[in-house]
This record gives sequence, structure tokens and C-alpha cells, in this order.
Amino acid sequence: MNARFESVIKKFQHIILETNEDLWIEIIETKALNEYKFILTMWREKAKMLLSEKEERLVSDLMMDGYHAWRQFYNSLIGKIKINVPFGEESRELSIGQTFNLRSHPDEDIRKAAHIALEDALQEKEELFAQILNNIAGFRLQVYKNRKLPHILTEPLIENRLKAETLNAMWSAINKYKKPFTNYLEGKAKMFGDTKMQSYNFWAPVGESKQRMSYGAAVSFILESFSHFGNELGDFARQAFEKEWVEAENRANKSTAGFCASFPRTGESRVFLTYEEGITIVLTLAHELGHAFHNDAMKTVDGSNRQYPLSIAETASFFAEQVILDAVLEKAESKEEKLFLLDEKLKRSVMNFMNIHSRFLFEKNFYEERKKGRLSVERLNELMKEAFNMAYDRSFDNPSLRSWIWTPHYYITTSPFYNFPYTFGYLFALSLYAKSKEIGKSFEKEYIALLRDSGSMSLENLAMKHLGEDITTEDFWEKGIKLCVKDVEEFMSLIS
Repeated sequence: MNARFESVIKKFQHIILETNEDLWIEIIETKALNEYKFILTMWREKAKMLLSEKEERLVSDLMMDGYHAWRQFYNSLIGKIKINVPFGEESRELSIGQTFNLRSHPDEDIRKAAHIALEDALQEKEELFAQILNNIAGFRLQVYKNRKLPHILTEPLIENRLKAETLNAMWSAINKYKKPFTNYLEGKAKMFGDTKMQSYNFWAPVGESKQRMSYGAAVSFILESFSHFGNELGDFARQAFEKEWVEAENRANKSTAGFCASFPRTGESRVFLTYEEGITIVLTLAHELGHAFHNDAMKTVDGSNRQYPLSIAETASFFAEQVILDAVLEKAESKEEKLFLLDEKLKRSVMNFMNIHSRFLFEKNFYEERKKGRLSVERLNELMKEAFNMAYDRSFDNPSLRSWIWTPHYYITTSPFYNFPYTFGYLFALSLYAKSKEIGKSFEKEYIALLRDSGSMSLENLAMKHLGEDITTEDFWEKGIKLCVKDVEEFMSLIS
């Protein structure tokens, strides 16, 4: 269905590209089309990079039966992998998802065993995954070459409605502030008796949280916290719970992943997760409700202006998480509780500033080398190691060199570089949250207005209109990073 839709859009883009420039300007300034000016102009610019209509139709047909099929093959192959994880004298056969869940197991021996077992299992099939990744990249590069795209990031930046200067400013600011987060990793490593952070200990809990919440208690806590931020967010969450839009039952054979699905014609959303008592799943529930609130804010917007880019898609979800994290921290009564919660916050910072950066670096370097030919398994592992060393400033030990296999984002055939949008959304949300703390409840109105405009503006213009900020400068990104640095300082103070 999506392929057929894209085919129609491309045909339309060809038509508007052929329209005389003066006539085009006159058309989009008319009352009927002015509110669609941004999306129509963007489509016209994208049309300049397309092949002829006949050639694009051929490419679409090839994608259906070839290119996208590699993604399906990846999903099938990764889903069938079983991992034998030692548990003392016995072993258990687990899926990759279940093995990942052991990363936060309280027993370090089990965490380490799960890490090694995962690497060993993936090594057995790494040649197959290397073929899939090389074929996906090869097809994409050939299409880019024929369309005469100047750079591998040209399409991702256009799709995310970002300038290269914005992306470069964001990574540059993050690189300037790596030291506090390497200090955090080193401090946490020492708590486990190591000099460097072992990758299998990164997700391990620090301290202890006594805030065990039943599902009903979590609902009440989220409603209270959301309402403290603003009435609209609180009322929306209440509606979602009362109308049973959330499927949270903990039952066998159910995926552990949480997600939110939007149904634009009804103006509703559905949230899926597996609820287990503990603060981390409460954060997941808040995260997905944040997505649903973004969808709700867009329901009065016309369909063509409702399609916001991936780079802004995580903003409302991270914002909702921050509301809950701060509310939980306020209720923390002991040093152990505060350590646990600060660690949860900082793990999110490290994931966005370091892990996502490693993914970006790996994919960027992989595509540059793929232009010259296929990459071997050995080279893919080397590139992954190089990316980890650079992104983590060599503060990480025993990283998963085969994370290029288990990270599904590299195999998405619709959206290349599905990595930097996470970091953008995280830092953008922090900037919004900082502003909400300054202004108070009245900020909610402006927040909703920003979400509504997220599908009809470039992100540079969106930030300037609603925040008065220039996001092409490092100064903007440093504001959000500095909030996370304060978390590091408090964490280090507590463990000292």
C-alpha cells in the first residue's frame, strides 16, 4: 500500500516540477493552497532529485520484489534465532528480545553470560546478515547515483526537514561534552569493581527503587504528574485510560516492546506494552502516551500537514518521560532511590549522546566504504568497534561488535540513518522541558501549537517560531546537554 501511495506522490511531484516557476508561485500563494505551501514546495524540491516518471515507476517495482524483500528476510531470520543462555548449571533457550531483557538482571554473571551467548549466536549467522546489509546498501547507493544525489545524507536530511548545519552543530556540541558522561561511566564501572564500563553492566540497576507500582497506581501517578504540567495533557491521558486505548496486560508469548499506533481518521491512538511493576515500565507507558498526545494534537490538522518527520517524532515522548522522571525524583526518599533514578536518566543521555552517535558513525562510514564494493564480516565488525571507540571516547569495554546485526534500524528500507532523529528528539524535548519549567503551566498552549506545526515547517523554522532559537548553532544544543551534565554531577556526588 505504501509503495502504491509513494508512486502516486512521485507522479504528482513530477507534474508540479514541470509547472512554470512564475505560475507556481502564483498558485501556492492562493488562499486555497497557502496553508500547504511548505509541503508542496518540499515535494517540488524533492522532484528535482527524481528520475523520469517511467524510471521511478520501474524503481518502485524493483523495490517491491527485491529491495524491501531484503528487509523482510532480515525480520524473518533475526526472529528465528534462539540463544542458549547459561543460568548456573542449566541453560535456557531464549529469543533475542528475551536475551536483551537480561541486560538489567541483578546478577552480573547472568548479564555477562547473556552478552557472550548473544555474540556467539550472531557470529554463526553473521555471513548471512552481512549479505543482507550489503545488498540493501548497494541498491540504495545505486538509486542515489542514478538520481545524482550529492551525498548519502541528502535524502535523510530532506526527509527529516533539517539542514546539514543543524545536524553538524548537534554532534559538535555533544562531542564537546563527552567528558562528563565518560566520568559517569567510569564512576558506575567502579561500583562493579571495574576500571572501565563493561557493556553488559551498562543497563544494570544502581541503587534500589522501592517504588513498585501496580498498573492502577501507575495510571494514577501519570495522571497526577501530567496534570501538574498542563490540563490538556492530563485530560488526554485520562481519556486514553478510561476508553481503554492502552493494552498493558502481562501475559505469555507477548512482545516486550512498547509502541504507539495512530488512527488519524478517528483521531485516536492505541498503546501497546507489557506492564511489570517497576519504574522503568512506568516511563515506557509515559513515553508511548507522549506519542499519543502528539497524535491528538495533530487531529485538527489537515492530512497533508499531519506527516511530521522522524526527527520530531520522539520529542513528545521524551518530554512525557521527563515529566514522570522529575515527579518520581521528587518523591525519592533515600540515597539508593535517587541513585537508581539518576542512573535511569543518565542511561538515556548516554544512549542518545554516545550509542546513537556510534550508530550514526557506523552507518556513515559503512556507506562510504560500500561505494567501493562489498564489505566483509571482519570489516563490518571493525567499523562497529571504531564507531564505539569514537562515540564513547574509549570509555566502553567489551561492546557488542555485532550490534550491526541486532540493530534493526540499519535494515530499514524506507528510512536510511534511522539514528540521529532520536538524539535530535531527545535534546529538543529537553530544551522544551527547560522552557516549561521557566514559564509554568501556561507553556502547555505553546507546546501544543508547536506539535501542531511539526508537520508543516522545517525544524529550523519551527524552533525559531515557537522557541525563538537558532538550532543551527551549538549554543542551542548545549542548553539541553547541560541539564544532563547536572544529573552527572549529582550522581557523582552521591557515589563519592
